Amino acid sequence: MSSGKSDNAFRTISEVAEALAVKPHVLRFWESKFDEIQPVKRAAGRRYYRPEDVALIAGIKHLLHEQGMTIKGAQKHLKENGVSDVRALASGDKPKVENTALAEISGDRRSKLEAARQNLVQARILLTGEDN
Repeated sequence: MSSGKSDNAFRTISEVAEALAVKPHVLRFWESKFDEIQPVKRAAGRRYYRPEDVALIAGIKHLLHEQGMTIKGAQKHLKENGVSDVRALASGDKPKVENTALAEISGDRRSKLEAARQNLVQARILLTGEDN
């Protein structure tokens, strides 16, 4: 964000909206749906976003706009993977969900899943006559 401010400076809702290419009302809506977004509010109700708030919002935007998740899906992702994972999405890091899920599957369970997959492949071949 090149607003002439330090990278650690707080941002107004207008600055965040401009930097992330969303409307201010969208940011306020996301605040109502994601409890983790908690900007500092001054006396008149003016919002000030910390850099970590901006990164979280950018990660949520990525989940909603780039990955096509619903609000509920993004809420679930945030709850299951944590704020730091969603913040990492904003910087282009890959989510760790897929690798973690695969690593947690035991060898016995993995072989059962592979056997089930093979059964499904055979069923598809029988039904369609295709071997692809």
